[in-house]
Amino acid sequence: MAGRNKHNNDNSFKNEQIGYIVSIAVSDKKGMQKKRVNHATLIENFGIEGDAHAGKWHRQVSFLASERIEEQSQKGFDVDFGSYAENIATKGIDWPSVPIGTQVEIGQGDALIEITQIGKKCHTKCAIYNMAGDCIMPRQGVFGRVIKGGKISVGDTLRLLDKYKNDKNN
Repeated sequence: MAGRNKHNNDNSFKNEQIGYIVSIAVSDKKGMQKKRVNHATLIENFGIEGDAHAGKWHRQVSFLASERIEEQSQKGFDVDFGSYAENIATKGIDWPSVPIGTQVEIGQGDALIEITQIGKKCHTKCAIYNMAGDCIMPRQGVFGRVIKGGKISVGDTLRLLDKYKNDKNN
C-alpha cells in the first residue's frame, strides 16, 4: 500500500489534531457486536461494504475513541474493539467534541466522511448492552456519511477538516 499515510509511533500527531484507526469492525446484523477486520471499503453515500448499518441515511459509519473502550475494560466490563458495534475505533480524537459538519479525511485523502450526528438515543437495552454490561455509543459515539469512498485500513491516519474551509478553497 505505497503512498498510504500510516500512523507511526511518534506523538507528533497529537499536536496536529490528527488521530489514527486502531480497529475496523463490521456486522451483518444491526444491534450486535461487530467483527474486526484489517481493511474495509467505504462506498460513497452508502457506508462500509458488507456492514448492516450501511445504506442511504445519515448514520452510514460510526466512530468511537479507543480510549473510551479501554476505560470500560478497566472498569471490569468484558469489552473489546467492536463490542459497541462501532465501525471505526480511533486513537487521539475526542469524538463528542467534534462539531457536526466536520469532515474526516482518512489516509492521504483515500476516503472522506462527514460527521452527521453526535451520540444517539437508545430506546431499549439492546444485545450490546446485555453482552457488554453498558453501552457507551449513545454518549461517546459519532456517526457520519461517506462523502468519498475508498479503501481504509487499521493504522490509517485521520485528519479533521473544517467543511466550510474546504468548500471555500474549492
